[in-house]
Amino acid sequence: MKFELRKDFREIFLGNTALLDVRAPVEFKKGAFPNAVNMPLLNDQEREQVGITYKQQGGEAAVQLGHQLVHGNIKEQRIAEWLAFTRRHPEGLLYCFRGGQRSQIVQRWLTDAGVHIPRIEGGYKAMRQFLIHQIDALTISQKLILVGGRTGTGKTEVVNAAENSLDLEALAHHRGSAFGRRAEEQPTPINFENQLAIEWMKLEEQGARGLVLEDEGRTIGRCALPQSLWDAFQRSPIVLLEDTLERRVERIRRDYIESNLQEFLQLDAERGFRNFSDHLLASLDRIHNRLGGKAHAEVRKTMQDALGRQRQGDNLGHNAWIQRLLKDYYDPMYDYQLESKQDRITFRGDSAAVLGYLKQLGVPK
Repeated sequence: MKFELRKDFREIFLGNTALLDVRAPVEFKKGAFPNAVNMPLLNDQEREQVGITYKQQGGEAAVQLGHQLVHGNIKEQRIAEWLAFTRRHPEGLLYCFRGGQRSQIVQRWLTDAGVHIPRIEGGYKAMRQFLIHQIDALTISQKLILVGGRTGTGKTEVVNAAENSLDLEALAHHRGSAFGRRAEEQPTPINFENQLAIEWMKLEEQGARGLVLEDEGRTIGRCALPQSLWDAFQRSPIVLLEDTLERRVERIRRDYIESNLQEFLQLDAERGFRNFSDHLLASLDRIHNRLGGKAHAEVRKTMQDALGRQRQGDNLGHNAWIQRLLKDYYDPMYDYQLESKQDRITFRGDSAAVLGYLKQLGVPK
């Protein structure tokens, strides 16, 4: 019996095709694709046992053990879950790590149950390599324009308002800087790269020949920019966004304090404020050495006072420590880093001026 294979990776990702990932959960957690659902053939313990047998006794013994572990009610239950997936996603595709025995077994069992589902040739590994190559190719073929500016100038807002742009911080689920952690966990670095590649491919498919991005550091929380993209950052023009200190303080308080607290409360209404407070103080402690002991202690006291006021419904107490960190820490650090980028700054202005400039450049198409 001939089983259908698919390797049109670009069409698979552009079409948001539902994917049935039959790798073990530990593999899925390290890296997966946005539209993938993990329904393993072997769970983590079973996979480990099969792997040990493979090393000690060879492939035939490992396959035999796998069939012994997944039989009877266990086999029937897993097949039922896969069949439910195919009913929800009749266009879905199947894969394991290399497109080998695990996905072949699942494909055969489903066929025996009366359902034909195509298997992805090369599996997860081939699709992952395809996305890595896409990022490398796009950094060469596409012009990048970076939106830079001091902390709190609203760079993310401008990026999201610009055509043909990607919000890297949204993809990384992190606002950047020591205070950028969100209430929910970040994606794995691999998942961040996969999502980046797919979103960029979609923009290219829509006709984009350039991309607007925020001028980030190499890492956004635990997610690192792919090397080829980071290299492209070092040679790309920068549009510098400017805003008043007062508006920057207000924006930071809104995004990093008020919005972030709501995220923590949504996750845990009872302990959300405590978790948020711990996060904020821990973020400050991470830059203790850069601030110096005296400044750190003073800012920490101001922050604790502000948290006390915030618990009573007054958010304005945060303005004092935000302004101090901007003036004494973030602005000097950014201005120092900007010195090495002066020759790449092509324009500077407020948000309206920057958006007008980007539109005039014709980056979108």
